[in-house]
Amino acid sequence: MSQVQPPPPPVEPPPAVCPSHPDRATRISCTRCGRPICNDCMVAAPVGFQCRECVAEGSAQVTPPAPIPTMRGTAGDRPYVTYVLIGICVAAFLIALSGVGISTVAGNYGMNPIAIGLDGEWYRLLTSVFLHWTILHIGFNMLVLFMLGPTLETVFGHVRFVILFVLAGLGGAVASYCFSSLGTTSVGASGAIFGLMGALIVAFKKLNADITQIVILLGINLVIGFIPGGSIDWRAHIGGLVVGGAVAAVFAYSPKRNNMLFQVAGIAAVVVVLAAMAGWRTADIQSQFTEPVVTPVVATGQPSGTLVSPGINARSHAPYEGAPHESA
Repeated sequence: MSQVQPPPPPVEPPPAVCPSHPDRATRISCTRCGRPICNDCMVAAPVGFQCRECVAEGSAQVTPPAPIPTMRGTAGDRPYVTYVLIGICVAAFLIALSGVGISTVAGNYGMNPIAIGLDGEWYRLLTSVFLHWTILHIGFNMLVLFMLGPTLETVFGHVRFVILFVLAGLGGAVASYCFSSLGTTSVGASGAIFGLMGALIVAFKKLNADITQIVILLGINLVIGFIPGGSIDWRAHIGGLVVGGAVAAVFAYSPKRNNMLFQVAGIAAVVVVLAAMAGWRTADIQSQFTEPVVTPVVATGQPSGTLVSPGINARSHAPYEGAPHESA
């Protein structure tokens, strides 16, 4: 009876040699090209290990992320203007908080129709943009500025962003000046903030970007301004929104040919409209303080001119006691 011999055990092949280090034997190969690699040459991959050459080749084929689209040619600069604006607002608030008091500073530099219309203190339209009533007031405004400012500054550039912020803030202040009661004192950067929201919507529409989130944020804040019993200056919000959107439209939709000329003309038109509104309101306020003219011929004649509410001190032009203080 014959006996079957078991097959011989398989002979393991000799270990391969790393091409980069011939003195090192290895049984690990690159999962991409199959070449043997030693411990110093292997790079961890999602599956197994790869050699350094394959990793370098794969990195070169990866498309870099697209930069933020802009309307000014280059991107990548740090948003210095945004940080400076935040610093100015915070510094003004801290000075008022630790010095003479927020109410005093707001009374001297806030938007007040009587002081502007009768005393000619036009600087209040600009200084009121950088003042705030409370920590919550400045905190919310600066948070939104920090969120929206860098994007808009990247899209439009430093100089255009300054123009956008200042004109939107003035648009809110002028709207408050035109349509607020005479005794109102209003401060805050919300007019400029709403202008940035409007500008972001215009810019993103031009760049075919999603505007859903900014539209929701804008809608919520507009509704909050109309809640009864609040002290929010919704006039400044709407004024800043309209002016900010208009300025952004000038920047975003200016033709490539004569681009600078179109933008200068557009910004000048916005300034002219704001100046005309302020002039109309000034004439209206001054007419309310016109001295009545008595006609001696007709004893029963009515005095010309309109007297303001007795709550206004027409001599000092100071707000009457209990005058509303509104946050913009």
